[in-house]
Amino acid sequence: MQPPSRRTFLALGLITLTTACTGTGGTDAATRAPTPDPDAPIRLRAVAATDTLLAVYDALLAAPGAQTALLQPLRAETAQHRAALAQGLPSATGTPTPSTSPTAVPTSAALAALESRTAESHLADLDTARPPLARLLASVAAANALHATTLGAPPDQPAPTPTPTTPGPPAPALQKALSAEHAAVYGYGVVGAHLPDDQQRADARTYYAAHQAQRDTWQRLLTTPGTTPTPAAGGYRLPFPVTDAPTATKLAAHLETRLTTVYADLVADLPTPHRRTAATALRDCTLRAHHWAAPTTPFPGIPDPLPTGPH
Repeated sequence: MQPPSRRTFLALGLITLTTACTGTGGTDAATRAPTPDPDAPIRLRAVAATDTLLAVYDALLAAPGAQTALLQPLRAETAQHRAALAQGLPSATGTPTPSTSPTAVPTSAALAALESRTAESHLADLDTARPPLARLLASVAAANALHATTLGAPPDQPAPTPTPTTPGPPAPALQKALSAEHAAVYGYGVVGAHLPDDQQRADARTYYAAHQAQRDTWQRLLTTPGTTPTPAAGGYRLPFPVTDAPTATKLAAHLETRLTTVYADLVADLPTPHRRTAATALRDCTLRAHHWAAPTTPFPGIPDPLPTGPH
């Protein structure tokens, strides 16, 4: 960035002088009302939805014969979601609402359905949230989807990607995602070669095809604005030797976990018409990582989910 010119400084001085002469009785920036946070309504909706989830978890945990070992970790993650979503809100709204137990004890299936609806409500706000909050919403929605699956709901089926009708996304962000998908396609070729001919290999073939489809999606989006998509490399260095079924499944978990970070970042980097595609990819990678027994995290793809101010 070039340093300000003398004319710029003169213009700034004139603005400062005019403000001083026509101000409001000595009122300065320190005493003015703070600028409203444009993300506050979105955060409030997300917090309210999360409070409903917490109330249902509490009702299930208080019921006789509660599946404590299953529910407590999910409830703890949901409380972490609430804390992250409430960042920047006034202290009164940032305090958890006391849980009100439903009149009838809910079922695990009802909680799973509520987790799915909560995920969808977070995704509905992606287009109006600023990038850091959009990234957080997509991550929490992916965790909600994983909770729903853990509670017994069938995994969501990936929706077909529509043909782009809006200006293409920024090329650098998509090129990074495309490169990661090239590596995942290569990696799943290695995974499948070391798995026995059983359900695991069938799952690997399914996921291999899913990554090919996601790769093709990014290639189409990059081609739309006339950008040349990054081609796949002739080979990729594996993070560790793959010699048998256990190391093959470890590689699959590594590939999917790495992609969650790529897609969480991509949600923040893309313009609003394309965020949902990246958020869906984040969810799918989160579920696949869990399938391969990768360690779970409350915030898929985000190492530090607690931003402390406007970005």
